[in-house]
Amino acid sequence: MNIVLLSPHFPPNYCRFAVGARRAEANVLGIGDMPYDRLSDTLKAALTEYYWVDNLHDYDRVMRACGYFVHKYGRIDALESHNEYWLETDARLRLDFNIPGLRPAQLAALKRKSQMKARFREAGIEVAPGGVIHTEPEARAFVAEIGYPLVAKPDVGVGAAGTYKLRGEADLERFLAERPPSVDYLLESFIVGKLHSFDGLTDQQGRIVFAAAHFYEPGILDVVNANLDVYACSYREIPAELAEAGRRAVRAFDVRARFFHIEFFHAPDDRWIAIEMNVRPPGGLMMDVFNYANDADLYAEWANVVLFDSFSAVIERPYHVAFIGRKQHRPYRHTHAQVLEHCASRLVHHQPVEPIFARAMGEYAYILRAPDFDQMREAIAYVMAVEL
Repeated sequence: MNIVLLSPHFPPNYCRFAVGARRAEANVLGIGDMPYDRLSDTLKAALTEYYWVDNLHDYDRVMRACGYFVHKYGRIDALESHNEYWLETDARLRLDFNIPGLRPAQLAALKRKSQMKARFREAGIEVAPGGVIHTEPEARAFVAEIGYPLVAKPDVGVGAAGTYKLRGEADLERFLAERPPSVDYLLESFIVGKLHSFDGLTDQQGRIVFAAAHFYEPGILDVVNANLDVYACSYREIPAELAEAGRRAVRAFDVRARFFHIEFFHAPDDRWIAIEMNVRPPGGLMMDVFNYANDADLYAEWANVVLFDSFSAVIERPYHVAFIGRKQHRPYRHTHAQVLEHCASRLVHHQPVEPIFARAMGEYAYILRAPDFDQMREAIAYVMAVEL
């Protein structure tokens, strides 16, 4: 069996997808723009072969790399980057080499938030009122109909990049002056609520074989725009209405043999409002949060799913697990050394965050776990405490 991993070195923890595939006795074939001698020892040991290209945006180069692998090893059984950025490249390569998985024709509803919104509605899942605007008159007409506050975000985009919160006329004027004219923007009502995610992995028939749920404080929009720190904490028991909305979304988007990350707002009146669907793992170190919450190896389970349609991990969620990202400019009450000492019994991992993720996920990350939520809440409060 042959698995091609596109950009297998990024983010660094994703090298464990290669490790998991190698444990499944696959040929693990990497294509990336980082020179081989700069790859981690862990990744080098897992790769059967690595094909370096100086520019992953050069599709002809990447296609030739796949052609070389087919010539040497035979048919490619799976190809994946696990990265939103390469979603279209992945799909195009699957089409050109007849590899199972998402194809280009399926991507519109997974890339355009306006089409996601329509798909959610068809599945009976509530969404915020909104629509795509192309001109200033369209924007002003939408404001007149819906009213403030609003959110303006690129119809195609990742996370909170390029997103504006519009509280009134001054914010609207700034958005209209700054938005790139070539980018379609979605305007929608600003929803007050706590950000949640329903995450998981499906088998080749689209059945959910692994599920998790997390709540985030504060929301990613506030984290990015106000440069705040952030944490995400897992549930041991997934809220029933969130799980039901998540399952309907997975069916509606026909997610097969893939991780998914679906974002919802939980409104004060107990409504669950869908924000967006992502057919990838949640970002940063959240794959490791999955594993620590279950004492499992979801990197390896993904390889088993795509190669053999098999999932063997026992998912009982014995722990609440939290990812905490701190930012250097914040006046934290407790030093890094104090955090390590105070949280020693609950701290399972800590490391610097890749600079590209720092705005959304902090510059230094801690992963904590505890079976009791009160213990987790105390640890989170200790790590995030700031001087007033």
